[in-house]
Amino acid sequence: MADLKKAVPENVAGPFFVDDTCIDCDTCRQLAPHTFDDAGDYSFVHRQPQGEAQTREALHALVSCPTGSIGTREKSNIKAVFSDFPMRVDSNVFYNGFASPKSFGGSSYFIQHPQGNWLVDSPKYLPHLVKQFEAMGGIRFIFLTHSDDVGDVRHYAEAFGAERIIHREELWSQPDSEIVIEGEAPVAITPEFLVIPTPGHSRGHCVLLYQNRYLFSGDHMWWERVEQRLAVPTYYYWNKREQARSSENLKAYDFEWVLPGHGQRVNLPLAQMQAEMEKLTQRLAPLLK
Repeated sequence: MADLKKAVPENVAGPFFVDDTCIDCDTCRQLAPHTFDDAGDYSFVHRQPQGEAQTREALHALVSCPTGSIGTREKSNIKAVFSDFPMRVDSNVFYNGFASPKSFGGSSYFIQHPQGNWLVDSPKYLPHLVKQFEAMGGIRFIFLTHSDDVGDVRHYAEAFGAERIIHREELWSQPDSEIVIEGEAPVAITPEFLVIPTPGHSRGHCVLLYQNRYLFSGDHMWWERVEQRLAVPTYYYWNKREQARSSENLKAYDFEWVLPGHGQRVNLPLAQMQAEMEKLTQRLAPLLK
């Protein structure tokens, strides 16, 4: 629980606040941008929520914060917002909320599919999510983008008898995973799901392309809100040249959504997404020389 005595000084007056345990993971700013902003090394309340919709967004952020760094001075029925998760992103794709500190606050996703549901990376292991996943048909596959974002995946795999998918170079983090990706060739797990190795952030980082529409990009790529463009890590990477090469390779694929582990997700028309990918790879081109 957040501690009012540790509230950061940038918070504006009012019920919601952020304390100094915040790890600047961006979860709250994605879920409630009207309320939370970036102070550089942590988030803060830049505007108190106005109205029921914004208050509910702020509560979404509160329950999803991996470090419990968000609090409210007012009595709220916080558990009432649990039912909003998993939260529909588009069609049969959902955002799970409840980010795990083991994944540094990384986002995880759920795909409801008639041939078996998918979990992409892992949220906290919570009875609420277990019940929700059960009601939605369980979990057949768990795709792990890389070792940083495995979170509580072992518990979900055991609870649902799910098969974990991870690259050989990340296998140390889940050594008993059932499906292991080798090398750099794309692997079709089922006709609609393609695993694409994207080394750079880590040696065995992979992304998942679903229906040639949704790219679950892990820590490889996200949408930069301030500059309004696609972005890749500028630090915390294994090899920046490989990061650039992997980004160049992704231009061969069609997708309209980028759904990252860290950073803002984005939906653009295909032609615009392709143009943004071209601009990104042009910015990264000097790294390939």
